[in-house]
Amino acid sequence: MVPAREALALLRDGNRRFAADVRSHDNLPSRARRIELAAGQAPFAAILGCSDSRVPVEIVFDQGLGDLFVIRVAGNIVAPSQIGSVEFAAEQFGTRLVVVLGHSNCGAVEATLMQLQRPRENQSRNLHSIVDLVRPSVENLLASELKHDMTALMREAVRANIKASVRHLRHGSDIIEHLIQKDGLLIVGAEYSLDTGEVDFFDDSEEGE
Repeated sequence: MVPAREALALLRDGNRRFAADVRSHDNLPSRARRIELAAGQAPFAAILGCSDSRVPVEIVFDQGLGDLFVIRVAGNIVAPSQIGSVEFAAEQFGTRLVVVLGHSNCGAVEATLMQLQRPRENQSRNLHSIVDLVRPSVENLLASELKHDMTALMREAVRANIKASVRHLRHGSDIIEHLIQKDGLLIVGAEYSLDTGEVDFFDDSEEGE
């Protein structure tokens, strides 16, 4: 088991390599590593990320086969299946770090803002289910001065959505709350920049809720 803070340092180092275009040859997929992992896995971190094709998690953090337990869904939203996946990683593999990874200019967040400003009656109920989960974290921003600056509004909405997902995971189940309180599980938020390739980890992991 890799302690949460050590796992966080591994992700930071890996992202620095990726952003600098200096990849680790140790993390390149290999036949030997694939065969080794056939017997089992022990990912050192779980990542709840967006499905966006521009944010491939293992590449962004310069990690290899078996290193990360990745959950991807549009808008990095938290629903029961995501909570269950985190429980599974933490209990089954001893993973002690969970990162909610959002990214700049997230399409799901933008779609939610558009829906709040100009509701679409013909939106599919499946897409609407994503919008409904993003909505609570961003709708209050439309009542602020940010509504006059779409760039600033998007930036703040993306971060608000990430932080909401972190809160939902931290308090999503008795199992997760127990692991946080008693077994060193750490859940943090982070934002990936499509422009720079850098991940900004939010320094709020110890904040009270």
